[in-house]
Amino acid sequence: MLVVGDWTYNRREPAHAAGKEYNTGKSSWWKTGWGVLWLYAVTALVSRAQTFTTLASFNGTTNGLWPQALSQGTDGNFYGTTFAGGSAPYGGTVFKITPTGTLTMLYSFTGGADGGSPGGALVLATDGSFYGTAAFGGAHSYGTIFKISPIGMLTILYTFTGGADGGYPTSLVLGADGNLYGTTGAGDGTIFEITLGGALTTLYTFHSATVDVSMVVQGASGNFYGTTYEGGAYNDGTVFKMTPRGTLTTLYSFTGGSDGGFPYGGIVIGADGNFYGTTTGDGGAYGNGTVFTLTPAGTLTTLYSFTGRADGSSPFGSLVQANDGNLYGTTYLGGASQPLCPSDVYGFGCGTVFRISSTGALTTLHSFAGYPIDGAAPQSALLQATDGNFYGTTLSGGAYNAGGLTSGYGTVFSLSMGLGPSVKTVPHSGKAGSAVIILGTNLRGASSVSFNGAAAAFSVVSATEITTTVPAGATTGKVQVITPSGTLFSGGPFLVRR
Repeated sequence: MLVVGDWTYNRREPAHAAGKEYNTGKSSWWKTGWGVLWLYAVTALVSRAQTFTTLASFNGTTNGLWPQALSQGTDGNFYGTTFAGGSAPYGGTVFKITPTGTLTMLYSFTGGADGGSPGGALVLATDGSFYGTAAFGGAHSYGTIFKISPIGMLTILYTFTGGADGGYPTSLVLGADGNLYGTTGAGDGTIFEITLGGALTTLYTFHSATVDVSMVVQGASGNFYGTTYEGGAYNDGTVFKMTPRGTLTTLYSFTGGSDGGFPYGGIVIGADGNFYGTTTGDGGAYGNGTVFTLTPAGTLTTLYSFTGRADGSSPFGSLVQANDGNLYGTTYLGGASQPLCPSDVYGFGCGTVFRISSTGALTTLHSFAGYPIDGAAPQSALLQATDGNFYGTTLSGGAYNAGGLTSGYGTVFSLSMGLGPSVKTVPHSGKAGSAVIILGTNLRGASSVSFNGAAAAFSVVSATEITTTVPAGATTGKVQVITPSGTLFSGGPFLVRR
């Protein structure tokens, strides 16, 4: 499912978000926006340690609308897609944005043979190119997988037929073997493997009314983990494990009760080896979504239940574990601006950015106020870049008034929490001898690279890129880079496979 403003793609939307009207119950003081501005002034005084910045607003035409998740490139810039807009109304685009907010459209999809409506984050591979999926279009109208260079040269790797290979691809992830793994949404959904040369293998086909398979992540053992939005023993979604050969095991079935239901954003593997994720709603203590942790053995603990008020509601995007050890995420609705948000057609607030500890202590970091103040309806995962800051997107809001039920076409924003810089590895796991790109800032003059203490040979390509290989004898742990300005560590462990 993709919720985009007042339009929803796929089969289900949150029960509390469907068919609601704009709430006009507040006084004219709130309606004019002065109440929201006052709220933001107070928030700014309380939260001097953090800085929120709207970097860019999409205009719906030349640079697209409904932006998706961001990825960091080898040049230190960020790359992403918009689900619609560009040269074709529902074609979508690929864009680049600098950390200071200069936005450049790299490619505009036609919705024809090249596909249309790209979704999910672009995946940077060790060849320096990005790989992504277009949900629709292609020769058979079931979507495509594409490769695009940092300057916008696009190549179609695969076109889905809607048959045994599935259709409507939703996401990709880079595996430790250098191949890409992803999911499709046609029918009950599939999980597939595709080489960088375009050879696709369907690893697993879901049945029994499973809908919306999330992005998968790979663990140190080589197994993949993910969620289904529906299906399972109670039809409220599952968490699953799949071997590289395609044998799938359900680790947990949500009941729709206190444990929540309908996990959409997938899961992340925490530094402690446990899984962390969110459910979008129809469960938890208040029916507005949860944050949960799950052990590899399948024991689930609900860390937090959203109330639907100032703390937010309906967390769709996946979580990210930052270099301070905390988890960060967004909610699609709710926040301090609720129940009235200038661009919110549902009357439930414009969404939030939050931080949560591994023990469940949650802090709301930012409440969106919509058009024209900032964005609204953040749905995608945050990116913690190597400069320590967080970057993300909203589906609506921003500087451009779309008119009608939707105000704004989406934004890119940054959030500084005062966290220090780090390095990031591409991929995040691999065997000894496998190629790895290290992303960072101020990497020139680096004198040492090591994997959990094991020294590695390396080459400094630029201030934002180092190339290396996993050294023999390396074990799972953080990557360390010593530079003239200090020692940098990876935000999470590099998983060494045997």
